[in-house]
Amino acid sequence: PGMEIELSSHTDCRGSKASNALLSANRAEAAVNYLIKNGISYRRLTATGYGETKLTNDCPCEDGVQSNCTEEQHQQNRRTVFSILKFD
Repeated sequence: PGMEIELSSHTDCRGSKASNALLSANRAEAAVNYLIKNGISYRRLTATGYGETKLTNDCPCEDGVQSNCTEEQHQQNRRTVFSILKFD
């Protein structure tokens, strides 16, 4: 009950930066809503969308350059991370 969590969602680099920011924000919010629906207080949860700003590997698609990464590598960047902000 004393734990507060941030759910941060991320995308791969494909698509525009604006659409990836929106997609990741919606993904984080969906994860928070799932936890709320399953009994976790909304006061303990924070949703943050980072879009493509924090890639986990070397798979960027900057300035319209087509990435030569595999689908599996792109999938690694599409994630939601749970971070404990407070633990009482």
